[in-house]
Amino acid sequence: MFCLSMYVPVLDQSPAEFQYFESDGLPSELKSIFSLSVLVPSQEFSTYRTWRQKIVKAGDKDRDGQLDFEEFVHYLRDHEKKLRLVFRSLDKKNDGRIDAQEIMQSLRDLGVTISEQQAEKILKSMDKNGTMTIDWNEWRDYHLLHPAENIPEIILYWKHSTIFDVGENLIVPDEFTVEEKQTGMWWRHLVAGGGAGAVSRTCTAPLDRLKVLMQVHASRNNNMSILGGFTTMIREGGFRSLWRGNGINVIKIAPESAIKFMAYEQIKRLIGSDQETLGIRERLVAGSLAGVIAQSSIYPMEVLKTRMALRKTGQYNGMLDCGKKILLKEGMAAFYKGYVPNMLGIIPYAGIDLAVYETLKNAWLNRYATSSADPGVFVLLACGTISSTCGQLASYPLALVRTRMQAEGKPWHISHCFWDIVWH
Repeated sequence: MFCLSMYVPVLDQSPAEFQYFESDGLPSELKSIFSLSVLVPSQEFSTYRTWRQKIVKAGDKDRDGQLDFEEFVHYLRDHEKKLRLVFRSLDKKNDGRIDAQEIMQSLRDLGVTISEQQAEKILKSMDKNGTMTIDWNEWRDYHLLHPAENIPEIILYWKHSTIFDVGENLIVPDEFTVEEKQTGMWWRHLVAGGGAGAVSRTCTAPLDRLKVLMQVHASRNNNMSILGGFTTMIREGGFRSLWRGNGINVIKIAPESAIKFMAYEQIKRLIGSDQETLGIRERLVAGSLAGVIAQSSIYPMEVLKTRMALRKTGQYNGMLDCGKKILLKEGMAAFYKGYVPNMLGIIPYAGIDLAVYETLKNAWLNRYATSSADPGVFVLLACGTISSTCGQLASYPLALVRTRMQAEGKPWHISHCFWDIVWH
């Protein structure tokens, strides 16, 4: 049983008087949000109300709005594991202690530059023995009753608890640091991701085209198999026909990724708070809205991709010719066929994808991480694969309706297309 080595003010005593508690001797009235206020620094109630609510929300297993003793101890154990990961991340020298230089370096990595005097001020707020270094016990005691779980959140806690001024307009970025944005790291990251996406989409293009063909042509009377689909494509247009539609699929990566990234960043700041990172529900909303904005911007390219994948040999002389013929024959509205089911599908796909990814990643860190807060590329790949699969399973019926509507030359209503699929 670990010891809660903190001095905390008691409700019925003056702020200057303190009582020492161990975890197995906490007062029985430690249940509600209000009684939790005795366990945080005696500053303004409004400043710490959100933090106390986060503690109760994280530890309240039975969802009764209160923390009993068992729930509180369970929360402290889980939170201590997360704090240890952050401590090891800050301990650049791996000597079990954090000094002013390591704090300065960690903040610099996040795009925040402070002086040595400011770093020492942070140290003094945690340093109990006057060594101007922080060991694990001092680190844990200082942060244990604050819900910060990562370095950006802890920086914000330092800012409030030590009057540490990092600029009122600065928001510690969730995705990219200020320095990374100033040096162009963010767009290099997008370019690298776009390049990786182009390679992966090109490698899987035959499967993607087969999927489109099966979505449009397969029915109860036309049971198309995987082998039969590939055979039909090769016989009709040769081996190169397996990559029809891949060009437009690769081209749309850049605008779609850039728009989604910028929209996601802005939406996070609109629905969230400068003082804390977004929760799962907020991430779901932000991810879904960002997906809607990105897809709305590039949707005509989605229609072109479907038509190019379904085309027969000699039907179109490239993407521009395809777009021109669609415009002349069907009008501008043709480029937005299937738009409604596509937008409805974004909500479960983008939202579930992001939410499941973050949940799996955090669950792995809580259970298996011991020496680093970085899960590693293989864990992230597995989390991404599972989350993407969950999102696609949830949105697939709408994706099927969308593809059918994009492929048809005649106008379709979403309900008519849905029932046509069901009955045929």
